[in-house]
Amino acid sequence: MSTLWAVGSSRGPVMPDIGPAPASLYAAHRKIYPRAVQGRVRRVKWAVLTVLLGLYYLVPWLRWDRGPGAPDQAVLVDMAHARLFFFWIELWPQEVYFLTGLLILGAIGLFAATSLFGRVWCGFTCPQTVWTDLFMWVERRIEGDRNARMKRDAGPPSRDRTLRRIAKHAAWLGIAAATGGAWIMYFQDAPTLLLHPGRISLQTWFFFALFTTTTYVLAGFAREQVCTYMCPWPRFQGAMLDQDSLVVTYRDWRGEPRGKPRDAGTGDCADCSACVQVCPTGVDIREGQQLGCIGCGLCIDACDDIMRKLHRPEGLIGFETLANLAASEAAAAELEPGPARHAAGMAARRPLRLLRPRTLMYGGVLAVVAAVMLGALLLRESLSLTVLPERAPPFVRLSDGGVRNAYVLKLADKSREGGRYLLALEGPPGLRLLVQDAPTDAAGRPLLPVRGDGVASFRALVTAPPALRLTEHQPIRFRLLDAAGRPLAEAGSVFLGPQQ
Repeated sequence: MSTLWAVGSSRGPVMPDIGPAPASLYAAHRKIYPRAVQGRVRRVKWAVLTVLLGLYYLVPWLRWDRGPGAPDQAVLVDMAHARLFFFWIELWPQEVYFLTGLLILGAIGLFAATSLFGRVWCGFTCPQTVWTDLFMWVERRIEGDRNARMKRDAGPPSRDRTLRRIAKHAAWLGIAAATGGAWIMYFQDAPTLLLHPGRISLQTWFFFALFTTTTYVLAGFAREQVCTYMCPWPRFQGAMLDQDSLVVTYRDWRGEPRGKPRDAGTGDCADCSACVQVCPTGVDIREGQQLGCIGCGLCIDACDDIMRKLHRPEGLIGFETLANLAASEAAAAELEPGPARHAAGMAARRPLRLLRPRTLMYGGVLAVVAAVMLGALLLRESLSLTVLPERAPPFVRLSDGGVRNAYVLKLADKSREGGRYLLALEGPPGLRLLVQDAPTDAAGRPLLPVRGDGVASFRALVTAPPALRLTEHQPIRFRLLDAAGRPLAEAGSVFLGPQQ
């Protein structure tokens, strides 16, 4: 105890001086007011947004005729019947490897795009970016651009501000509801949901509310916090970038030192902060590559607009590789700010290297996975047979000394027609095959009826007579034949018997 206290004055013991309290590790959230901007990059972003949102909202309404009794929605995840429909393709639960392949293709494709063009996914096609862009457009239409919103938020409460906010949030909720409703339509028939809301189950209403709420919160409030703190992608995308990746970059060799245009010896950057004002995440691209930068390129449009007004070359901020940035900086290092330095820096750049070891590796993996998936899809069988031996007991000794094994046969017919298939047993001569509750043809062979787009189960009994000598684990095969005796599907198994 004596080591913790020091003897002070007559007032009693006092605590020793341990220095100032540590600074907080958390910072208060700072609201970002992105300013509207026009330009080439913004036009591309509007085009991508329109296409993606159009596909998202319209695809559930596309129809595809699959015949009587089948859903006619072109893209549908039919949870009730465990089917995934994509135009002419119908996937069953046991074919989940196709979805795995698509996820692998998507991941490798994203890696390849990142290695070539930086965070192009984050800046242009990520759902968070797309819906946040739409929400911010609505916000500007109702509450005004950056300065108007900042002034209104800093001022006292007013009827105008209240009405504008009510209108804004009503529009946001409408978009969020349309988003949640469209997502539900990928899992249930779209016209049925819209025209017969009374048939919607409580579970469906729950997921509709869930997707509506998440869209409203993430696009309306979380925004840049999703990209900076919640999304894991920015934290490992650096492993896919190299010196030849095209990223949004501030050409500091040309812009520094910053200053007013009329000042002598300054670079092209007028320090107007237009690039910061239009950034949806509030970063300053002039500080270099940052976690918060999503690569949207809006700062390029803002800076180009300022350069045109100052009668200076555009491209102070642009899509550039770090290798070109270093080469330009080295070439312009000894020159004073001005046209000569700009010309020297731009002349030192080299063309974009699309083919390099990293991108070739990604391309090779993409080609292999795509070829495997295409081959599996083309060779996909419409009829499959699965044989499951019954293990309790593994075999039965009959009264005449024979041995019997039981098997469960599962036939999956992925066609819409269905049919009746002959079952044949391939194994040592003398084995007898019987399928319970199944008819037989004129030759006594079992006939297995299967409905279209369905699975049928049968119990098969295989008997070995007493005089037949078999190994303890005798391989056998079950084969499905058509009416002409042509094999359609087969599956192997084992006939078990007592140790000889």
